[in-house]
Amino acid sequence: MRIGVAATAPIGADVLERLAGTHEIAFLLTRPDARQGRGRRLAPPPAKLVAAELGISVHQPEKPALPEPVDRMVVCAYGLYIPPRLLDQSLWLNVHPSLLPRWRGAAPVERAIIAGDESSGVTIHRTIAELDAGPVAAQESFELDAFDAGQVFALSAEVAARLLDVVIEDPAFEPQPADGVTYAEKITPADRELDLSDALDAWRRIRALSPHIGAWTTMHGRRVTIWKARLDDGELVPEVVQPEGRSRMSYDEFLRGVR
Repeated sequence: MRIGVAATAPIGADVLERLAGTHEIAFLLTRPDARQGRGRRLAPPPAKLVAAELGISVHQPEKPALPEPVDRMVVCAYGLYIPPRLLDQSLWLNVHPSLLPRWRGAAPVERAIIAGDESSGVTIHRTIAELDAGPVAAQESFELDAFDAGQVFALSAEVAARLLDVVIEDPAFEPQPADGVTYAEKITPADRELDLSDALDAWRRIRALSPHIGAWTTMHGRRVTIWKARLDDGELVPEVVQPEGRSRMSYDEFLRGVR
């Protein structure tokens, strides 16, 4: 069976690496290199770096295109719209880090944490033209506990690879339920600003946006990103912070600098 992978973001890179441990991957389809960081230097997507380490052929067209025929395409955090003409060329299986139909869309992990969901999971479904609405081949749930988004993405990649091993050769599909559909909109600048008067919401946002985006507030007259915090008797206690223009540091170190 010839398998291609379409992935860009870190969770896609993780799934690619895990899948390559048990299957031969014909190629990686990923987005073009993009300018990143303050220096706006051109940088490869995370999935490309993994593919290079594994010796997997990489294709980065501006618009999705298959470089060769394959039996299966596994999609995980690719980030580009896949047109119906491509969906007709192979069986596309999408890895989605939520319990569909809850949290279809761009930011399912972040939205689940912000909303205070007690559990989430991974769904493997057939890619169709409608966003994250394809029939389901496999699904597994797990408790969110006090995880941040990075921990949820890592766990999701582990679960996804295991589920793909089971269904990739001969998937049987069940339609998604019509009830319970919600959409995970992209994270906006407003989502990143913390209201410290609502400790529970702030704690959730900090976890949801760590370690990849960051939630911020103003403390002692300075804009500060809080990367890690805990709830202590209903009070938010910062643990790892980053004042604007500085590196990450412990909250105690920040307070010493203020004094």
